[in-house]
Amino acid sequence: MSDVSDVAGAPPAAAPNPVLLVLTALAAAVMLGLPLVSVQPNRIMPGEGLTLWALGGPLALAGVLILLAALAWLGLRPTRRALATALALVGLCLALLPWGLVAVAAEHIDPDMASARIGLGAGLWALLFVLLLALLELLNRLTLAPLPRWGLTLVLALSLFAALASGGLDSLALMREYHGRSAAFHAALRYHLLLVAAVVGISLLLAAALALAMRRWAGLRRGTFSVLSVLQTIPSLALFGLLLAPLAYLAARFTWLGDLGVRGIGWAPAFIALVAYSLLPMTRNAYVALDEVAADVTDAARGMGMSPAQVFWQVRLPLALPVMLEGIRITAVQAIGLAAVAALIGAGGLGTFIFQGLGQAAMDLVLLGALPIILIALLVDGAFSALAEQLRRAQGRGVAHG
Repeated sequence: MSDVSDVAGAPPAAAPNPVLLVLTALAAAVMLGLPLVSVQPNRIMPGEGLTLWALGGPLALAGVLILLAALAWLGLRPTRRALATALALVGLCLALLPWGLVAVAAEHIDPDMASARIGLGAGLWALLFVLLLALLELLNRLTLAPLPRWGLTLVLALSLFAALASGGLDSLALMREYHGRSAAFHAALRYHLLLVAAVVGISLLLAAALALAMRRWAGLRRGTFSVLSVLQTIPSLALFGLLLAPLAYLAARFTWLGDLGVRGIGWAPAFIALVAYSLLPMTRNAYVALDEVAADVTDAARGMGMSPAQVFWQVRLPLALPVMLEGIRITAVQAIGLAAVAALIGAGGLGTFIFQGLGQAAMDLVLLGALPIILIALLVDGAFSALAEQLRRAQGRGVAHG
């Protein structure tokens, strides 16, 4: 009888996590079927692809199979403790990935061959993608607070930077490209960040002015959003082309514009186009955020004797700030990506390496420009999302205490 009652009182078993199971199967297929790295004697000669078996033999294969079996077992019984264990395993795999490359480079690259390099194979990129998807799935399932999330990110970043600082990754093809162009890379990175920061700053000022004007004169709302929507629908390359002729004419007509560097190609059309693309999300979020502040809140502020300026700066704007930050986040991430395309019209930035690499069929040169852009976009997205979440929580605590 006691056994029956225990079974009846036990909590229901958790259903298997299909996402984690599918990702584990994909990881197994990738690691067993695709080359993880390639060894090249120089930049021009094609590399020799090496699979997991060629790199580590039966011992490495057995270790990977045991690890994947453990992840699959945890995915079949996804209690909170099991998901936390799976998160630790996935985080450990990501942290050890750079050190695995260090070991491969030490084993397969002769230090006397200065041009020899290790290329990242299709299997390694696919494995990295699968592990990151698994990490996101587990973080979402566990609904961790921002602090543990940032702590995990910091551990992974420290592992990567430690591997880079050790010099063990210097023979990677990507690092060879970086060391050959380090000065140009740093200049392009600074320029890219400066262009995006200027675009976001100017867009924020213009969007705030437009949102306030639409709140003051309601008739402006339909026309303003229509114009901004049309600008948003024009393809980026087409907008760069449309700006070429008028800017070239203005630079020739007014010499002081030419002295400032305003020409048909270069930073000027890129800056104008990026601001045009940024205005719609920024303005829409600012307008909606300011407009949706509850009327009883502002009425209460006025009832306490606040002036209109005090109501705006001390009540309406702080309450609207989380939604406005979402607009800034969208705009910043969009500008970071579009600034790469602007390299086609001589605007410079990290996109220069992407198009140079495409022209030379040098994938590692493409990655030298693309990877920092992805990393910057992820950092900006995470930082603004975390800031908006903290503001919402602070407002929630304020309401609860009030």
